[in-house]
Amino acid sequence: MTPARPAPTTTAVTVVGIGADGWAGLPDTSRAALREAEVLIGGPRQLDLLPPQCAGERIAWPSPLRPAVPALLATHAGRRIAVPASGDPMFYGIGRALAEETNALRVLPHPSSVSYAAARLGWPLEDVEVVTLVGRPAARLAAALHDGRRLLVLSADAGTPGEVAALLRDRGFGPSGMRVLEQLGGAKERTTAETTADDWPDPQPAGDPLNIVAVECRRAPGALRLGAVPGLPDEAYENDGQLTKRHIRAATLGALAPTPGELLWDIGGGSGSIAIEWMRTHPSCRAVTVERDPVRAERITRNADRLGVPGLRVVTGAAPAVLAELPQPDAVFIGGGLTAPGLLDACWEALPVGGRLVANTVTLESEALLAHAYRRHGGELVRLAVAHAVPVGGFTGWRQAMPVTQWAVQKTLDTPSGADR
Repeated sequence: MTPARPAPTTTAVTVVGIGADGWAGLPDTSRAALREAEVLIGGPRQLDLLPPQCAGERIAWPSPLRPAVPALLATHAGRRIAVPASGDPMFYGIGRALAEETNALRVLPHPSSVSYAAARLGWPLEDVEVVTLVGRPAARLAAALHDGRRLLVLSADAGTPGEVAALLRDRGFGPSGMRVLEQLGGAKERTTAETTADDWPDPQPAGDPLNIVAVECRRAPGALRLGAVPGLPDEAYENDGQLTKRHIRAATLGALAPTPGELLWDIGGGSGSIAIEWMRTHPSCRAVTVERDPVRAERITRNADRLGVPGLRVVTGAAPAVLAELPQPDAVFIGGGLTAPGLLDACWEALPVGGRLVANTVTLESEALLAHAYRRHGGELVRLAVAHAVPVGGFTGWRQAMPVTQWAVQKTLDTPSGADR
């Protein structure tokens, strides 16, 4: 669950989008807002684009920026505040942070670099996925790599295109086409010739830090195919055998039913597959995985990085002891440690109304616990069995995997609890 924020203030703020063409590219309304401002708050690059006729007090955003926003607005409350911002302030820009702090926000947008890039490339914007690497690890790009897709990558600096090329090669997308578009909308606008990630020069030539990378995804022959739904191939994971196998994993994610913005607790992370595929369902999905083995915890981090969800939080420790330190979950998966005293009850108590709990086991001892929980709280208790075709002499037969008992339940106001039903 997202923590509650303090109520927004009534401090009036005008945010003005400004492009690489600077003052000359602004309409009259935006120019007037900047001229009339008593306080101008922005990044050094945006402030430097303003002419002397914008006579307000100039204040550069401090670092880190986000925690400083409330204090700056409070300090200058009652004055006319304008914030020059890059492109469209409501698209990965400062507009979001300001909207969370004031309910008196006025936004005068400028075309974003993404809009310019789509126009220059002739790419319909609704068919393009945008990934920002500004202040974020390049590994998050991996989740967006699908054969035939077009990506626009917002760069952190001049080195980002090289990072993108290296990641594409490493993830089996070396044949992908790449172009870099610099200073979009400005006098120094430039688009590089198309090349592939495989052919990207190393070291790369010097480029402009204000750039966006266009990628046309092409998977290399023989590269592992990773789909967009849960149930990735087991080969996608580095593991020591502690891995929820593909078909069980797909059924488990179906029972957990992730929706955008939700937080999962993955208890007994193993290789991290449940948490990773939860986060891959939507960029805003979040997860915390709890794993008591430090070696496995490090392995989970590597798997998350490789599969495009480097934001997965890995907590090394034993449940239920470490659970009190975690934010409230929207869903809980228990894949290991069910017999730990108090674990199942602690996870149930942590869930809000509407939250879901799914637990898997292959042992009779843990199955008995799930049967008891089913009697107390309801839900659905199922047994999942998978068999694989294998050679039997000159013929083919079935090899049965260990069946998995799964309990899935949603917490409601009238969910039975306490005594058995």
